[in-house]
Amino acid sequence: ITGYPPEDLVLKPAFVDDNRQALETVIAASGDCVAVVGFVDVGRDLYNAAAVCANGTLLGVVRKRLLPNYGVFDEARTFTPDPHSGPPELFRIAGVVMGVSICEDVWSPTGPMVAQAAAGCQVHLNLNASPYERAKQHRRERMLSTRAADTGCALVYVNQVGGQDELVFDGGSVVIDETGVVVARASQWREELLVTDLRLDAPYRTRVLDPRGRPPLGPSSVLEVTPTTRSADEDLVQHRREMLDDLDEVYEALVVGTRDYVTKNGFQDVVIGLSGGIDSALVACVAVDALGPEHVHGVSMPSRYSSSGSRTDAADLATALGIDLRTISIEPAFGAYLEMLRSDPETPLGGLTEENIQSRCRGATLMALSNAEGSMVLTTGNKSEMAVGYFTLYGDSVGGFAVIKDVFKTLVYDLCRRVNERAGREIIPEAIITKAPSAELRPDQRDDDSLPPYEVLDPILAAYVDGDRSPDDIVAMGADPEVVARVVRLVDLNEYKRRQCPPGVRVTAKAFGKDRRLPITNGYRPSPPRA
Repeated sequence: ITGYPPEDLVLKPAFVDDNRQALETVIAASGDCVAVVGFVDVGRDLYNAAAVCANGTLLGVVRKRLLPNYGVFDEARTFTPDPHSGPPELFRIAGVVMGVSICEDVWSPTGPMVAQAAAGCQVHLNLNASPYERAKQHRRERMLSTRAADTGCALVYVNQVGGQDELVFDGGSVVIDETGVVVARASQWREELLVTDLRLDAPYRTRVLDPRGRPPLGPSSVLEVTPTTRSADEDLVQHRREMLDDLDEVYEALVVGTRDYVTKNGFQDVVIGLSGGIDSALVACVAVDALGPEHVHGVSMPSRYSSSGSRTDAADLATALGIDLRTISIEPAFGAYLEMLRSDPETPLGGLTEENIQSRCRGATLMALSNAEGSMVLTTGNKSEMAVGYFTLYGDSVGGFAVIKDVFKTLVYDLCRRVNERAGREIIPEAIITKAPSAELRPDQRDDDSLPPYEVLDPILAAYVDGDRSPDDIVAMGADPEVVARVVRLVDLNEYKRRQCPPGVRVTAKAFGKDRRLPITNGYRPSPPRA
């Protein structure tokens, strides 16, 4: 009912009261279909809970036992685990004995599903808000199959779909039989109604034949629910959607996360600075798939250093996507800044100062368009740039949402190629994919003038940022000690810049923001790697 995670909203008594009133509305509307609904329950403390209701009546409340407090999860801050220590509460629904739990409860091999199965549960229903990260669906299903097989109990795992700030939830709900076989799988990245049938043996049969089902835990509380049911069909209904491959999963995560962040926060349109580079090209493609081409507006903002090829590439991309593209030269503003600063002989110009002025002219232009037209600015920086601070604070980092904030540069290239493969034609011009990346803030500038090549940089960043590896560990993996020392220094020095950037879609297990939380004022520096 509240969405997840509700974070500190649950500290507002009025919010908790309103959440309960919303639950009462759902209870009153329940009929023959038994509804299991997540909500915030309140007693002496607050509980993450599920209500089981049918025929306009609340049948029971199950409170979460295991509260995750790692990664993006912070439940122990606001919720209290259910102290229940007696026999598990079960529900007999149309003759089938069912148990209920919430998210983390099923991830532990000692969670409540074990006790419920031992007490005679035939089908276990687990409600989830399990956020997406790369390759997680495979790990998730492997764990769920193990849990079902170990307990001898069928498992229905229901996961939400949609974006919540940085987090995005991929659905992929599954039904697994008591042997651990996936018999039905819902789609990823879109809501749907999944109907499937299960053949259920008598629960004692599994416990007799498999010692993992022993011993029963004594008498349990079983609430009878007798909704009207449809006639049984001899042909079992089974739907097993195929899982998407890695690149398609990541791309859909970006689309769903962007769509929900923009629309749920009251915006319809977005504006993107199209430089003719690969990052802005990918962001534009994601935005079009998320919102439709009529809601995506591109802006080319050339300066004296912008190549004609980049301007042409941006125009070709806009045409292929069917979005409008306007051109607003930043040269007048850039020239005015230079003239203003040159009037002060104490202000040194040239170099990085002039480069950043250009970027800030572009950022101010995009924000002005946002103010004038009510469009959200989508920032185009990637994780590689974010990690080492290769962006301009209050320049190319401004905006409402950073679509590829958690996507390394090498993955950006892979995703752009996949965009063209999925379309069966060249959406992103080949010139954008093959040319050397450049910010074009000085003559003949290339990213690798300032950074190691991305195919060298990204593995180091993945090890240091995502894996928390030491410089010596990374050198032992084959990296050059001098490059490692340089990259680590850049990452550590730029925490203050990253902290001021917009939120973006989380697709890895260690994203900047909710996952990786370091103090800005921090004197610790790892020892340099030994050569």
